[in-house]
Amino acid sequence: METINTHTTTRTQLEMLQKDKADKEEQIRKIKSRHNEELTTLLGYFPNKKQLDDWLHAKDHEVNKTREKLFKLNKELASADQNKNHITTDLRTKDQQLTTYEDKLFDVCGEQDFESNLYKLQDDIEKTSKQRAMLSGATAVYSQFISQLTEDNEPCCPVCQRDFPSEADLKDIIDDLQSKLRLIPDKLKSTELDLKKKESRRDDMMGLKPIRETVVELKEKDLPELRNKLQSINRDIQRLKSDMDDVETQLASFMSQERSAKSCLPDISHMERYQTDLRDVERKIAQQVAKLQGVNMNRTMQQVNLEKQEMSLQADTVSNKMELKRKMIQDQQEQIQLLKSIVNEIRAEKLQIASNMQRRQQLEEQIVEYSTEIQSLQRDLQEFREQLSPIAATLGKLRQEKQELMEKKNNIYKEMQDKITEVKDKAKNINAYAREIEKYIEERKDEHKERKESELQDTTTQLNEAEKQREKMHKEMEGMRKDIDTQKLEERWLQDNLTLRKRMEELEIVETKRKEHLKEMGKMGVIQLRSERQKLEEQLDNFKKNRNQAQGRQKGFEEDILRCRKELREAQYRDAEEKYREKMIIIRTTELANKDLDIYYKALDQAIMRFHSMKMQEINKIIQDLWRSTYRGQDIEYIEIRSDADENVSAGDKRRNYNYRVVMVKGDTALDMRGRYSAGQKVLASLIIRLALAETFCLNCGILALDEPTTNLDRENIESLAHALVEIIKSRSNQSNFQLLVITHDEDFVELMSRSQYVEHFYRVRKNMDQCSEIIRCDVSSLNTHV
Repeated sequence: METINTHTTTRTQLEMLQKDKADKEEQIRKIKSRHNEELTTLLGYFPNKKQLDDWLHAKDHEVNKTREKLFKLNKELASADQNKNHITTDLRTKDQQLTTYEDKLFDVCGEQDFESNLYKLQDDIEKTSKQRAMLSGATAVYSQFISQLTEDNEPCCPVCQRDFPSEADLKDIIDDLQSKLRLIPDKLKSTELDLKKKESRRDDMMGLKPIRETVVELKEKDLPELRNKLQSINRDIQRLKSDMDDVETQLASFMSQERSAKSCLPDISHMERYQTDLRDVERKIAQQVAKLQGVNMNRTMQQVNLEKQEMSLQADTVSNKMELKRKMIQDQQEQIQLLKSIVNEIRAEKLQIASNMQRRQQLEEQIVEYSTEIQSLQRDLQEFREQLSPIAATLGKLRQEKQELMEKKNNIYKEMQDKITEVKDKAKNINAYAREIEKYIEERKDEHKERKESELQDTTTQLNEAEKQREKMHKEMEGMRKDIDTQKLEERWLQDNLTLRKRMEELEIVETKRKEHLKEMGKMGVIQLRSERQKLEEQLDNFKKNRNQAQGRQKGFEEDILRCRKELREAQYRDAEEKYREKMIIIRTTELANKDLDIYYKALDQAIMRFHSMKMQEINKIIQDLWRSTYRGQDIEYIEIRSDADENVSAGDKRRNYNYRVVMVKGDTALDMRGRYSAGQKVLASLIIRLALAETFCLNCGILALDEPTTNLDRENIESLAHALVEIIKSRSNQSNFQLLVITHDEDFVELMSRSQYVEHFYRVRKNMDQCSEIIRCDVSSLNTHV
């Protein structure tokens, strides 16, 4: 009996183990069927947990690499944007500078060319200088001619030596020369003013010559180079943006693949656990089979049950421990991956800072070289200033001599004015004497006359002497005027000579320097050095900007560290690790619950979608049958309803959007009916769709009501509709609660329906004698007799 009980117990355990094995195999099959397509698409095969972990690790590495690449592209794009802004600022500045310089040139030259205007102005200055010299010489020539004509006893023409036929001709010549001589100072003064204006304008234009060269250089070199740089930088920015878009799409695909694989990881872990459990169950089954072959009779049934309970408890505890260990290992691996990514970022920043420090040392060395060059140039400038000091001293002496000559001239001019006033006083006295003589003659005083005549002779002699002295003084004044004019010319010549010598000396110095610089430039390769200098300046600007950005980030990090340290000292953050662990447990459990809910939602959504597609197929089948049996046209084979579901709906959204549309099909071509159907086709399609919907969803509702179904239908379609309704009545004739209601004014349609055996009477609405509406039941045979 005990042997039978033992065998029975063993068989029972064997059956339970086999059932457990079948359950676990079913669980494994479900997991494989759930994730087989997704994992096969991602990996090419269905992996185990280790293979999936390795793949996730490799994919995480690819994601980190893609992020680093995206970070580099972002950095390059920021640098390119910064360079673009810098070049745009330079271009705007140079455009403003060019506009300013062109306005200055336009104010001086107008619309004429600068070089041609300068050459024309120099020619005008030469002509005006010759005219001034001619006028200065004409003063001396005309004075000499007048003196020759007045002093000679037998005057003749000073040029052709021809005698004058009469005194009137001589007087006319002298008057003409004197009038010209009087006009010469005014002409000379206006000519000198004109010459000064032209020379000042020439000096202004010579001062604008460097501006003209700068304008040419800006137009031909600087602005085109900046525009070319701006275009190249814009191309680089477009390229970087496209690369960033590609990298972002690649990163998104990697992250979506990683998320998909991570969502499958718990099920794969469960599957492995089920597989290990399955192996244990198979081993137990083998043990039970072995027990059945040679049964041990020493143990009782109670002992076996106790051992079974102990083993099951041990198995549960071991499985729970294994599950906890797996979760801890997974958390540790995630933390390790996070720390590795942080270490990689810190290493990249460290390498970047080291390269920036090396570049900074190079730039500091270049700054020292440039400072030595600046000091040498300052020494050269000091030497030039020392050479300029003796020239300035000589110029001061000459200006002092000029001042002394002007003072002498003014003194002489004052003396001559005094002498002229004395002569005028004497002339007044002579006139008074003449008036007294006339008075004496009138009064006939002989004695007094004789006395006055003697006085008159003395006075006439004195007058002649005064006249001669006046002429002499006039000649001296003319000579002094000539001397003053010649002194002005000499002063102008001396000033021009000084400026010429100064310009010649400066020109020689500049020429020697130019030759030296040309030699040095020939040895050094100036174009290459300029390009290198521009590159180094750009690099220096970039380094300064990067250093400032790094310093700003460093200060921000230091402030955050100090703030975080202060916060960690507070009471609310002392148990932060314990609170963090508790919250992480809550978050993990919530995430697992959310994942399960998401799985349930997806399953329900898929079931709803399958139900929707099944019902749509059923509706479209009914619509096709009704259309083919009703529509008599040849342009539309059948119609159907198509629905486009919005597949971008997330699990958090509660509603899915469907876009329903009616299409007409002819052969293999399907077109939307909207805007392509006639009024009759529209009415017929709406009736058929409503009939199909009622046929599908209203099986328990037996009432079908139609209001004016023949509106806009032709004769053939009306007949087809009547035939279709008769067929519906025929198919629903076995349904006890079925009732068809048709409201129409078309008696022909009613007559067509009455041809079937299912329509025996109808109801007519009309006005009675009191003009009240009433309903009358009529037989279908009365349709032909009713008026």
